[in-house]
Amino acid sequence: MPAKKDPDASVSVPCFYGAELRYKREAAGMTLEQLAEGSFRGISFLSQIERGERRMPIDLARHVDRMLETDGFFERRCEDAAKARRVGIAEYFADVAELEQLARTIEDWAPMFVPGLLQTRAYATAITRSAMPRAADAEVEEIVGARLGRAKLFARETPPKFWAVLDESVIRRRVLPPAGMAELLDHIAEVVRATRSIVQIVPATATTYPFMTGMTRIMTFVDAPPLVYTEGLHSSQVIDYPALVMEYRESYDLLRAAALSPEASLAMIEAAAEDYRNDAEQQHRPELRAVAQEQLQQRDRR
Repeated sequence: MPAKKDPDASVSVPCFYGAELRYKREAAGMTLEQLAEGSFRGISFLSQIERGERRMPIDLARHVDRMLETDGFFERRCEDAAKARRVGIAEYFADVAELEQLARTIEDWAPMFVPGLLQTRAYATAITRSAMPRAADAEVEEIVGARLGRAKLFARETPPKFWAVLDESVIRRRVLPPAGMAELLDHIAEVVRATRSIVQIVPATATTYPFMTGMTRIMTFVDAPPLVYTEGLHSSQVIDYPALVMEYRESYDLLRAAALSPEASLAMIEAAAEDYRNDAEQQHRPELRAVAQEQLQQRDRR
């Protein structure tokens, strides 16, 4: 059996926190099983904290302090570690951002905006600016950087299987100038092909379907139960009650049934990207713009 690798405490505050937890636990002669007893948390959860992969909830920090007799050390440092994991990420999304790094599958429903894992820098900046018009440039850049950084999970040796369903209005809404929208849709198509992800479009002709409002995400894990994440404007909810998760699962399956096939969806995305490119070209060539306007006028006179 290979030697157990010590966590690198210099990587981040959570890694330092996890390394200290492991040091204190082993110094007390405790196994993970013994430390987890009475905490209502699993052994794998504690192991992930020791590796710096997850933050420690305050109730678990108090349990650890009591079991290891550490005089409140972990409770005091709990919020410090949590803040380090939230840099550039909304507090209500912090846990989900951590969990997506551990997920086996991620399934998104996006009725209004392109999911964060598929955004370009220009699109992420525009969306952030629209939500935070008074924010300083540095704050916006921090948020955008964190969002783009999450997509690094696609470069892992075994990335999660990603599936997203988008309302057609998401790719038609001109959040950016035509060239920026073309870049966004080209990026989505590139991610789909490079990662073998699946993106489906619910067409505008679909009048009713599940999840008509509100972003929803379903995540599954290798060693933990699945959960659902729903998001509003400034708040969110994580749902892990099995019966309710199953209901969301069924609704998501119905939503996929209402969407175009993956092949047809990708073709729509690429066609929309081409339309945006043509629009961008017309903006830079007055003669083409004049021809396009004349064609529109002739169509309107018919």
